[in-house]
Amino acid sequence: MGSIKRKSLEDPTEESAPHPKQQRENGFAGVDEPVACLHDVSYPEGFVHRSSDKAVAQEESKPAKEFPFTLDPFQSEAIKCLNIGESVMVSAHTSAGKTVVALYAIAMSLKNKQRVIYTSPIKALSNQKYREFKEEFSDVGLMTGDVTIEPNASCLVMTTEVWRSMQYNASDLVKEVAWIIFDEVHYMRDRERGVVWEESIVLAPKKSRFVFLSATVPNAKEFADWVAKVHQQPCHIVYTDYRPTPLQHYIFPSGGDGLYLVVDEKGKFREDSFQKGLNALVPSSEGAKKNEAGKWQKGVVAGRAGEESDIFKMVKMIIQRQYDPVIVFSFSKRECELLAMQMAKLDMNGDDEKVNIETIFWSAMDMLSDDDKKLPQVSNMLPILKRGIGVHHSGLLPILKEVIEILFQEGLIKCLFATETFSIGLNMPAKTVVFSNVRKFDGEKFRWITGGEYIQMSGRAGRRGIDERGICILMVDEKLEPSTAKMMLKGSADCLNSAFHLSYNMLLNQIRHKDSEPENLLRNSFYQFQADRAIPDLEKQAKHLKEEKDSMIIEEEDSLDNYYSLLQQYKSLKKDVRDIICSPRYCLPFLQPGRLVCINCSGDENSPAFSTDDLTTWGVVINFERVKGLSEDDANKKPEDADYTVDILTRCAVTRDEVSKKTMKIIPLKESGEPVVVSLPLSQIYSLSSVRLVIAKDLIPLQNRENTLKKVSEVLSRFSKEGMPLLDPEEDMKVQSSSYRKSVRRIEALENLFDKHEIAKSPLIEQKLKVLHKKKELTARIKQLKRAVRNSSVLAFKDELKARKRVLRRLGYVTDDDVVNVKGQVACNISSADELTLTELMFNGVLKDLKVEEMISLLSCFVWQEKLKDAPKPRDELQLLFTQLQDTAQRVAKVQFECKVQIDVENFANSFRPDIMEAVYAWAKGSKFYEIMEISQVFEGSLIRAIRRLEEVLQQLILAAKSVGETEFEQKLEDAVSKIKRDIVFAASLYL
Repeated sequence: MGSIKRKSLEDPTEESAPHPKQQRENGFAGVDEPVACLHDVSYPEGFVHRSSDKAVAQEESKPAKEFPFTLDPFQSEAIKCLNIGESVMVSAHTSAGKTVVALYAIAMSLKNKQRVIYTSPIKALSNQKYREFKEEFSDVGLMTGDVTIEPNASCLVMTTEVWRSMQYNASDLVKEVAWIIFDEVHYMRDRERGVVWEESIVLAPKKSRFVFLSATVPNAKEFADWVAKVHQQPCHIVYTDYRPTPLQHYIFPSGGDGLYLVVDEKGKFREDSFQKGLNALVPSSEGAKKNEAGKWQKGVVAGRAGEESDIFKMVKMIIQRQYDPVIVFSFSKRECELLAMQMAKLDMNGDDEKVNIETIFWSAMDMLSDDDKKLPQVSNMLPILKRGIGVHHSGLLPILKEVIEILFQEGLIKCLFATETFSIGLNMPAKTVVFSNVRKFDGEKFRWITGGEYIQMSGRAGRRGIDERGICILMVDEKLEPSTAKMMLKGSADCLNSAFHLSYNMLLNQIRHKDSEPENLLRNSFYQFQADRAIPDLEKQAKHLKEEKDSMIIEEEDSLDNYYSLLQQYKSLKKDVRDIICSPRYCLPFLQPGRLVCINCSGDENSPAFSTDDLTTWGVVINFERVKGLSEDDANKKPEDADYTVDILTRCAVTRDEVSKKTMKIIPLKESGEPVVVSLPLSQIYSLSSVRLVIAKDLIPLQNRENTLKKVSEVLSRFSKEGMPLLDPEEDMKVQSSSYRKSVRRIEALENLFDKHEIAKSPLIEQKLKVLHKKKELTARIKQLKRAVRNSSVLAFKDELKARKRVLRRLGYVTDDDVVNVKGQVACNISSADELTLTELMFNGVLKDLKVEEMISLLSCFVWQEKLKDAPKPRDELQLLFTQLQDTAQRVAKVQFECKVQIDVENFANSFRPDIMEAVYAWAKGSKFYEIMEISQVFEGSLIRAIRRLEEVLQQLILAAKSVGETEFEQKLEDAVSKIKRDIVFAASLYL
């Protein structure tokens, strides 16, 4: 692939501006003379820039829109690009004012009588933007799947999923689009939904121009290069790291009572202040209890009602110092509510504000029925809101979320407890942002939040034109390494990397259109672009490593190579023998206190075979214990299969850093270090001695430990000539294993070969072996790099594409000639649920034979994704339907597995969950929402979101039934929609 030309729009005589990351490190925000923005442009290969009269005239004519404030440099630069009719990517912080560029693009399109599309990642944001644009321009429509308003308007606001569907359905409207605005385009890296952005961009009309609005991404240039290549048009990048309101970052140590400034508004990290803050941490074991989010929290959550919690102290201090309004981010819906409940003693609003809140609240709730107004979530929320405290998470009723957003914008909520979803979308800044925890559960494990996540959420701090600075506070509840804190507070934003993956819906839609080919979509994907771009770097690395390898000249290399491979076999056999001897079955009876054991210093089993002796030392067994299992499977293990750790007294090199965190490395006994009892896995024991020492009962005093190791050294010197006596595996330990005997015989045979080997007595044998080992490592790395180059050079997903096409042919969705069949036509319309399983249920008659309410209940399994603990099983007839669904899913998954698609059959079948079947069945039967919530364990908002997604699936099935002429089934689906589309679940958005 030819390189894409780069052309900087800065004056070529000027010194080039620093790289965005460099700007950040230089304390970009708050510096006296900040580099306002970087402007670059990507051209496709062979592009000749023509200055058209029309573009010049457009640039010189009256602006399409004028703003009542002075534009920031990045906004002016982006608007210049729009005026010359070229695409632009604007990469800037949250709250920097990217929407100005979108507003200008819309104004310009309307002025030129062109159609413009504005896409956003979430329906709620689309609703908010629709309201904002409607007030400004009037000729605006909305399409979100839930709601359609004025679909023929010149400016259409929609979710990216709707835009993708319109492109696949070859809507006439698509051909008329002149400008497409992709808001929050960094969503493209989202594992689940990111692919929708990539498809939408690749499929966009070739004559369209783009406005990409993104959070700061370090590789914005790479993204623009891709757009320029795919659409054969220039794409500008306007990047700014500037924050209109600079930020100060503090930490609040758990159990402490003060703030410590760790990053000032010039971006300087204050190490001394950070250390003071960590030293003020009250250890979690001192009277605290861990809650469900893995956070040590004192006070109310911990069950000590009389004591003020950290979060209470924090919010109280923020109010006293007039740092409000404040957003407190938490990573758990339940914790958001628990933390808000702890504010019971605080009242931040005056009487007038309380009256205003009540008026706004009830005027919003007026659209609900009297029954819905009595929902606990509605009735419990008002007293909290009146005190100036709010909660915002996905489990809330959508109407409540929106009224809370409105109250927050009006300044009537002083403290908002929110999950990270609040950091996406509409510009709702606060003076202060608090992180109630610096760890989050990502679906698999608890981990530190990344620099990118921190930037996104902390970006809500500081209101432009109101606050001199924004304040970010991290509540730190455990020892936090300075490096981890720096990475979080000062780290760069996450790169925009492709999350492209194949889906059957995508393939079928591509095959269905004669002028489209799945291969073209893959070839034009950002994923393929990034893979191709990595090739030169991989080739360069391989070349350097080959040069290094070729420079290593070893005498008698062939003979040495033979000796080396014998050593590797020897090492492998020794490990096999050790694994048998040190298995719990044989070694546990001999791990009595005082037993001398040989242990591996490094814990690295991949060390070269010839250096093993350098990596071992001796220690004394103190105790051993079984590792407590984390799962039921571990708990049920037999003793001989379980994992054990052994406490061993040995010598260690101990280092302590500034945070008083200890690191220990086991060293040989003769070296200087400290006598320490370390806990090691059985795999780190090398051999067991027959010698046992009498050891002191109390090993806490240093002197007792030192004396014990002196005894070990004396024993070692006594046996220095003949070697330490070891337990005989067969005689003493009663090892009875054919594998053991076989390995021992092979070890003896190898030892005889070593004695006779011609190179064994060669001078400098150790050094030669080390060089050879290094050479072999380089060879392996070169092979790995060449494999990566080969994989990148061929079409990404090529094998998976073939496998998925096999699945479609096997299940009868496409013919051997790649013509889409009736089943395929149906699956083309389904993008909000698993298309194959749903289509199979439709064609094997399961859905047709059911009553409408039962069908709705069964379809709920496709849209519910939250995992509930101890969810009650649905009634027998619904359970039977669920079993049929699982059987169908299992059959679909087995076909995929047989066709070489990577899939876990059991996991796939279990991904359909029956948790809300009963609730949805009751809703379809006409039950009131409050009645369902009395029997359901789920959050109100989560259930509403699921039923709305269910309606989306039903609408897609209606289109599918229509496309294949199934009028009776179509009518049944229409009935299903009318049964669920009512009351609070489909209450209109307050923004519409």
